[in-house]
Formats: sequence, structure tokens, C-alpha cells
Amino acid sequence: MSEARNYQSICDQIHKLDPKIRFAGIINERGRLIEGGMKSGLTTFSSAKDDEMLFMELVLRVKMRQDFDTQLGKVKFAMALRDKVLEMSFPIDKHVLFVVSESDVDFGVIPKKIIQIIS
Repeated sequence: MSEARNYQSICDQIHKLDPKIRFAGIINERGRLIEGGMKSGLTTFSSAKDDEMLFMELVLRVKMRQDFDTQLGKVKFAMALRDKVLEMSFPIDKHVLFVVSESDVDFGVIPKKIIQIIS
């Protein structure tokens, strides 16, 4: 799809999917949050500086995974389960949709619903 997507609407739809979703944001190729963010009323577990580093690393990992697209097919999403949160990343246009939820969210269902929203 084109850059004309309404990224804020996408983030809003994802926030509404499950009360355990904490963050939904669009990260550009430079690792900057360009749309979305933390769900209203919640606080982040990390500092703004840590978030900045996390976003830059996230974009780098997504780009590195694309090196294998020819052999394995395009990545639909990637997921990391941590003690406190579940992190999910979805390539979207030239950006990355980054979603963070509580660690006990149903990770067999939520990513599929997110793919439906962004497809």
C-alpha cells in the first residue's frame, strides 16, 4: 500500500483490539516514532532515551530479516516474549509497526488480527 495510509487510525484500531495492548506505533526507517504511541493512561517501562535506542535496533533487525526474503519469503511479523511484555513488529510500507502488550496476551490470536488490520 502507499504512504497515504492513515497510520494513526491503524494504531487506534490496534489499541482497541485488547486491553492488554500497551503501545502501538509506526517507526520510520531512521528509528523515529512517527505515529501512535503508548495507550492513554499507561506509563512506559523504559526512558525516552531507551525507547529511542530500542526503535533504532528494531528497524535494523527488520531490515536484516529482509535479506532472506528471496529464499524464505517476506516476514509478516516477528515477536519477542519478555518477562514483562510481548513485543511484536510488522513491516508496513517503508516503516515498522511496533506493538507492545502485557506478556500474558494471547499471542496466537493478536498478531493475526493486526495483520488483518494492516493488510
